[in-house]
Amino acid sequence: MDEEYDVIVLGTGLKECILSGLLSVDGLKVLHMDRNDYYGGESTSLNLNQLWKKFRGEEKPPAHLGASRDYNVDMVPKFMMANGTLVRTLIHTDVTKYLSFKAVDGSYVFSKGKVHKVPATDMEALKSPLMGIFEKRRARGFFIYVQDYNEADPRTHQGLDLTRMTTKELIAKHGLCDDTIDFIGHALALHRDDRYLSEPALDTVKRMKLYSESLARFQGGSPYIYPLYGLGELPQGFARLSAVYGGTYMLHKPECKVEFDMEGKVCGVTSEGETAKCKKVVCDPSYLPNKVRKIGKVARAIAIMSHPIPSANDSHSVQIILPQKQLGRKSDMYVFCCSYTHNVAPKGKFIAFVSAEAETDNPQSELRPGIDLLGPVDELFFDMYDRYEPVNEPSLDNCFVSSSYDATTHFETTVTDVLNMYTLITGKTIDLSVDLSAASAAEEY
Repeated sequence: MDEEYDVIVLGTGLKECILSGLLSVDGLKVLHMDRNDYYGGESTSLNLNQLWKKFRGEEKPPAHLGASRDYNVDMVPKFMMANGTLVRTLIHTDVTKYLSFKAVDGSYVFSKGKVHKVPATDMEALKSPLMGIFEKRRARGFFIYVQDYNEADPRTHQGLDLTRMTTKELIAKHGLCDDTIDFIGHALALHRDDRYLSEPALDTVKRMKLYSESLARFQGGSPYIYPLYGLGELPQGFARLSAVYGGTYMLHKPECKVEFDMEGKVCGVTSEGETAKCKKVVCDPSYLPNKVRKIGKVARAIAIMSHPIPSANDSHSVQIILPQKQLGRKSDMYVFCCSYTHNVAPKGKFIAFVSAEAETDNPQSELRPGIDLLGPVDELFFDMYDRYEPVNEPSLDNCFVSSSYDATTHFETTVTDVLNMYTLITGKTIDLSVDLSAASAAEEY
């Protein structure tokens, strides 16, 4: 271990593994260590025995739930947008060859106490029970404007400058009511709260276009895809990529103490009495607790069930977004469900998650609106974890710390953090204008 590396990466969470892969491909000499004896860090997948040990101590899971090895329960459950940044990154790095994907059946939104399919196109808007007849026409006009909008072609802008106009002003121009704005902003554009309304409209329009383009990709019921066997496959895919390009991996390395020189710059990492020298360190917040601050908590419920979510059209895999306003909250709640069709549970079993940014200290009652949508459950686990973000100045100490995973059940925020970190570390931007069809062979499993 007593060698010198360009970068040492600590922790094998998804963010760290993507960065380790990208930096190795760039020709940097990378050492990747983790104090755990498994891949994935906070974003790992657990089998049934591991899940039981984490939440129920030494108890053994009941036999009727099936074989432990048939379960892959994600600790940070998230779907991928079919045309989104993570899929582009997978294609850019060729990690798609290590994974198989399957489309997700349904995308739903909670409105006025009921669950509805999210309308994403002008035609779907006309059929949606979310809106009355006149509102449908107005929504259709807005969807057509978004579908036709091309940033590079001013003729499609209808005289509007979306870099200056706020989302609220753009929506007012189309006369949409509050409930319509709610599902567009939260279930299509995937904003986590209502701050977007006072921000430039271009971001929301781009997000809506990404949603409808992703939806069109598989002609399915949702714009999302998800790996067979769960998300635990992702960190391992990027770890393989790093290894192919000469990256070195070491699991089960206790302590992993980051060392600094007299100027406060990182100079190496010590584990078990050996120090590996390096110029830069990339890590999750748990490895450098004095360089992060707590910014919130995520509350999460994990359910094992023997049926699909009743209100979601019997979909075997589904996301339901519960916008903050519908629940009187400050941020959204998310329901995520997948099943044996994605090889994450034995035949006939479904895994559902309810997650939200915690606004109280009682996850059981706080997550109740989402849990109530699930119907009867075989087992229910509750979890809370703190969210951290870095407060250091990387240009002074050469430490690049990722932010904790948020409550969203999709990957867009996660990959934005990774790409920003990549630019900070290398001074370069990744060109993600890739041929999206390169991933389709794996996805049409």
